[in-house]
Amino acid sequence: MKAVRFEVTGGPEVLELKDVDLAAPGAGEVRIRHTAVGLNYIDTYHRSGLYPLPLPSGIGLEAAGVVEALGEGVTSLSEGDRVAYGTGPMGAYAEACNAPANRLVRVPDSIDDETAAAMMLKGLTVRYLLRATYSVQPGETILFHAAAGGVGLIACQWAKALGATVIGTVGSPEKAELAKAHGCDHTIFYNDEDVAARVRDITGGEGVPVVYDGVGQATFEASLDSLKPRGLLVSFGNASGPVTAFDLGILTAKGSLYVTRPTLMTYTASDADLHETADDLMQIVGSGKVSIPVNQRYALADVRKAHEDLEARRTTGSSVLLP
Repeated sequence: MKAVRFEVTGGPEVLELKDVDLAAPGAGEVRIRHTAVGLNYIDTYHRSGLYPLPLPSGIGLEAAGVVEALGEGVTSLSEGDRVAYGTGPMGAYAEACNAPANRLVRVPDSIDDETAAAMMLKGLTVRYLLRATYSVQPGETILFHAAAGGVGLIACQWAKALGATVIGTVGSPEKAELAKAHGCDHTIFYNDEDVAARVRDITGGEGVPVVYDGVGQATFEASLDSLKPRGLLVSFGNASGPVTAFDLGILTAKGSLYVTRPTLMTYTASDADLHETADDLMQIVGSGKVSIPVNQRYALADVRKAHEDLEARRTTGSSVLLP
């Protein structure tokens, strides 16, 4: 089969499409023939070495496809079942893979393969952010950075469905319109406006109880300054670089604030947590309250271009690789 591999860390140029052999699925595993593969910002962290992997390595954590073969002891799935995953195994950028059956989620007929591949990692992320890390309540106002990105567009819709008012940061008028079309009530241009000042204006000087920040270094200070006393900053990504050398005394000075750095892997570590989170995602997407905009499609052979576009912020919504 064809699969993307990299032997050294670096830019998109280290990614190579190669012919590789795929063994028969082991005990507890199934082989999945991928129909669509999700592209996520965390993939660039693995490629660059920010999140180290043993090398050489495959790449990608999310895909949808059809079960082709069962390993010993698998009774929960059958050949021909449509399934998806969003928490690995590593190596989704491929025509097929072997994966533990207990970490796969059945895809209902109401959700197509591209949507399933595009929604798993980002949708599972939004679910734990909005319902577990901080439980967003009706009537609350929240701030979500990069509101026109893949995670952001899902989060805006989901938060709106929960009855929240959503403030989102964006980088252009086009992205502002996209975010508003997906439930964002107020948009702030983070390159041109004082984010915290605008948040205070929108909230009557109070600030927000929670900020969701997947951007990292560039937005960290503005995120803290947007919070009301005892508010929570959920720092879940590093698109602009990691936050380093942070003085805890700043949290005291700014109003007894909280900061957490959660990961999807922790929130879905148990099979029970994974399937509860995935069930909520499938239900809200199936209900139509949350749509998954797939705005970019790339052939597997064009993986370098896909990473270039992602890192240059030329993408909106979700992107998929098509084997």
